[in-house]
Amino acid sequence: MKYYIIAGEASGDLHGSNLIGEMQKLDKDANFRCWGGDLMLSKGANIVKHYRDLAFMGFLEVVTNLRIIFKNIEFCKSDIIAYKPDLLILIDYPGFNLRIAEFAHVNNIKVVYYISPQIWAWKQSRVVKIRENVDKMLVILPFEKEFYNKFNYAVDFVGHPLLDAIGRNTESDQFFRKNNSLNEKKIIALLPGSRKQEISVMLPLMLEAVSTFKDYQVVVAGAPSIQQSFYDQFMNRNERLVQNQTYELLKQTEAALVTSGTATLETALFEVPEVVCYKGNLFSYYIAKKLIKVKYISLVNLIMDRLIVKELIQKELNIKSIRIELSRLLENQEYRKEMVTAFRSLKDKLGGQGASKRAAALICSLVQSK
Repeated sequence: MKYYIIAGEASGDLHGSNLIGEMQKLDKDANFRCWGGDLMLSKGANIVKHYRDLAFMGFLEVVTNLRIIFKNIEFCKSDIIAYKPDLLILIDYPGFNLRIAEFAHVNNIKVVYYISPQIWAWKQSRVVKIRENVDKMLVILPFEKEFYNKFNYAVDFVGHPLLDAIGRNTESDQFFRKNNSLNEKKIIALLPGSRKQEISVMLPLMLEAVSTFKDYQVVVAGAPSIQQSFYDQFMNRNERLVQNQTYELLKQTEAALVTSGTATLETALFEVPEVVCYKGNLFSYYIAKKLIKVKYISLVNLIMDRLIVKELIQKELNIKSIRIELSRLLENQEYRKEMVTAFRSLKDKLGGQGASKRAAALICSLVQSK
């Protein structure tokens, strides 16, 4: 069978690659043409567009790049028609993928949406379009099934694929430290994001905030799509950068500063106490604040439906507040213990390992029925 997959971010590349691996076990003749990244490429997919050329963060950034975005949409439509897939698989990335879903539906191409857009946070009206154009929706957060039920749209909860990715992490602690020239000091990890826009804002702030924590070594988790030279402009000899090894880093981290996004959940699943940080374009933040309908910005707090990890947003995110919260994580043992206990409950809510396998079985079943 021929599958066309569209993922527009690093997390989508990760989940898409794991999905491809499971689908290859069920469909020996599977052929994948994808918008994604290096991880999907490593599984044998033909990469049409790399996600590093697709990710624009914030309302203002999207508006200023509309010409590129619409050009990509038209190219994608033409490429799908030329490829003639048996199934289109969309991974998150809603502004782009929902337009493609509508196009595919009109052209009688079956559509699976794996990892729902976060329409429960804003633009809930999009449910109507999803119900019309998506043949099967696979969700990874436990509350999403109930959300869609309110709109009379049946979806399948498959669990969160991060549990699969984390479960496969096996590199030894000592090898990781030696290979990256790390000493035996306890580690403060900085996860400044996966896009150049957010890294250039978040990383300098994080680095300055942790400069007073002399008893720890500071390690920056580099995004797979960003070259080391980009990070070098912000860093000095006192910090270390590790690339494509975020999970190995989190296994050994004492506490972390994490830019809002999937990384907040990844950090929690490794049971690392964290502070969630976010500072965006003022215009984009103002618009988002008016539209977003949820209480929290981190997935950890959203899934648990209560404040587990501290969120420092916009004006609240400054050198002083970061240092206060980080000190609390490192020194207050009772606070650390409560947070880690909550993280373990979070794992239970996410459905255990096997999400990629369950998603692959549902997808292959759908295409075979076609």
